[in-house]
Amino acid sequence: MAELPTAPVAAGSLVAGFALARATGVRPLGAVPLALGGGWCAVRWRRRGGLPVAGGLLGVYAGAFVGSHLLAKRIGAWPSVLAVAAATAGASWVLADRRH
Repeated sequence: MAELPTAPVAAGSLVAGFALARATGVRPLGAVPLALGGGWCAVRWRRRGGLPVAGGLLGVYAGAFVGSHLLAKRIGAWPSVLAVAAATAGASWVLADRRH
């Protein structure tokens, strides 16, 4: 049985983190889905591609979080989160998921 791909989990946890922070008004609470999703993905990225792939994708994941804040100033919060989530999913698919 094939493992669950990481792309939807990585993208979903970015979206869920933003949605939780927005819905509750407690920004640090949004870190919970980010940490859980990022940790889950990191374990699978390492299994699938080793430390270089896991490290690179964790960098993409963290960069997406930071980048969404910067991009939001130009295009709005939700469009920004969805854009970086899609980019993160694409990187996860290309570098870790498509071979499995």
